[in-house]
Amino acid sequence: MNDTPRIRTVLGCTLLAVTVTAGTASCSGSDDHPLTVKAYDAADQLAVSAPADGAKADPEKPLEITAKGDEGRITDVTAVDASGRHLAGELTADGRRWRSTATLAAGARYTVRVATEDEDGAPGARTFTFETTPAKRALTAVFGPEAGTYGVGQPITAELSLPVGDRASRAIVERALKVRSTPSVEGSWYWVDDKKLHFRPKEYWPAGATVTVSGNLDGLKVGDKLYGGESKPLKLTIGDRIEAIADAGTHHMTVKRNGEVINTIPVTTGKPGFDTRNGVKVVLGKEYYVRMRSTTVGIAEGSSESYDLPVYYATRVTWSGEYVHAAPWSVGSQGVANVSHGCVGMSTGNAAWFFETVRPGDIVKTVNSSGDAMDAFGNGFGDWNLSWEKWREGSALVEAAGEPVVSTEQARLRPSL
Repeated sequence: MNDTPRIRTVLGCTLLAVTVTAGTASCSGSDDHPLTVKAYDAADQLAVSAPADGAKADPEKPLEITAKGDEGRITDVTAVDASGRHLAGELTADGRRWRSTATLAAGARYTVRVATEDEDGAPGARTFTFETTPAKRALTAVFGPEAGTYGVGQPITAELSLPVGDRASRAIVERALKVRSTPSVEGSWYWVDDKKLHFRPKEYWPAGATVTVSGNLDGLKVGDKLYGGESKPLKLTIGDRIEAIADAGTHHMTVKRNGEVINTIPVTTGKPGFDTRNGVKVVLGKEYYVRMRSTTVGIAEGSSESYDLPVYYATRVTWSGEYVHAAPWSVGSQGVANVSHGCVGMSTGNAAWFFETVRPGDIVKTVNSSGDAMDAFGNGFGDWNLSWEKWREGSALVEAAGEPVVSTEQARLRPSL
């Protein structure tokens, strides 16, 4: 029997093992692999436009980094401010110059890391910091309402410290105003005027949602020598979905919680000439006692329609004086006829129950009245009377891009306890 083939096989395997081992040793034992080479200090090879010796850079001027001489080139640049915002820039094809393509933030501190290589391919690096001068004019936003719990109809407001009329500048501001909801919603800002914005979802806020609002304007260039300033963030929670529908035709109000009817109340609404406004309103606040005088709404004292009454359990729905309140003097007409001067009146017991049930942001809707439609702005929160299509038209981003805004992300109200 010939054992030669067996011996050859064993030797072959042994040689293979030696070869693999030797290859492994070669891979792990080299001191010349590029990843193990320490980068040299490239400071002498670079010229930087940012001032030295603690001086501050003009944010209106771009940051430029240039390779000096012909012995090296720039391979990468990252510039980040203290807020974590990256400064966009462009590197020339030959690696000789990098230049920022976005405006620097005002009053910011940047950390810049530059990677280079010399003519032999050896890596170099330089890290430096610099600051920019603060803005002479700072645009800030104050968000509303105050932190607390609100109803599903509560819009978010943003009051700007300076007017912004240019559409391009408005788009910059709007992108920086972040609204995030859990669960997420589709929503959009609407420019009410040059200094005021409202944000609402496409539909009412989900019951139980958490809403956070922030402004990433700080240092951001908005317009000609106008930069953003710091804005205090806001957090809201959304309560149950409370909706009250006052039917001027049937003289009853139906109150729902999360879609379930919890009360039906006999009411009286505005009589002819003083008809209650139709449409969706949002509870603005609650006042246990209000002195209501006809002179405040343009009715002359001493005329046949004048009045001066103490009113209790008054839930306000417009700034002009429309309330849901106790009206014990009209109990005989409640559920039967409309005899008020525009408010929704009910018995004292029902008004007390309503007062305790609702909170700011809850929905009060009037239907089948002969009155005018509720204004979208200027007399409370009539935001929900605009269709979603019309609402989107009030966004500078939609105007610019022709697409809806999706967020998954000075009426100052005091939340109810």
